Amino acid sequence: MEQKSVVPAGKGWIEKNIRELSGSPVKRIGDDWALLSAGDTAKAGGNWNTMTVSWGGLGELWSQDVAFVFIRPHRYTREFVEANSLFTLAFFDKSHRKALAVCGDKSGRDIDKAAAAGLSPIVFDRSIFNGRAQGVIGFAEASEIIVCRKLYTHAFEPARFLDPAIQKNCYPESDYHTMYIAETVGLLVKG
Repeated sequence: MEQKSVVPAGKGWIEKNIRELSGSPVKRIGDDWALLSAGDTAKAGGNWNTMTVSWGGLGELWSQDVAFVFIRPHRYTREFVEANSLFTLAFFDKSHRKALAVCGDKSGRDIDKAAAAGLSPIVFDRSIFNGRAQGVIGFAEASEIIVCRKLYTHAFEPARFLDPAIQKNCYPESDYHTMYIAETVGLLVKG
């Protein structure tokens, strides 16, 4: 379902280096969760989607700061990540936990998740990070947003699991994740 509540981003966001992200990345993604958003904001109405992620991480690879996330094949947001070079990871304070639960439980094929979750989508229409991230999607309620540019994808292969318990416990329906490794273009912090 196309979500039409996208509005241009206003002032109030500070561009920073990803290494200035506050808190433990393991806690921020695994415990607090984030919203992964991608899409083509140039289309009328903004054709994009968002989903909650709790598996992933941040680090360094190929002499670059990177983020890595995992998306199951049936997730609607995966289509948008596949079709676009950029995506974002938005972090929120604890008061938005129910909103993140809605975005993880519901499908953007069926509802406008941002509206159902009470979130205000924004498109960064100014030339952020020296023009490298114009048009990315975030949320006005987020405290921090990481802008990511895809570098590599890999679909998990059943034969490569070295611990059979992982495959048994995490993939009983054989819906193996695709891993996305992305350059962290930068960090936006609400000012």
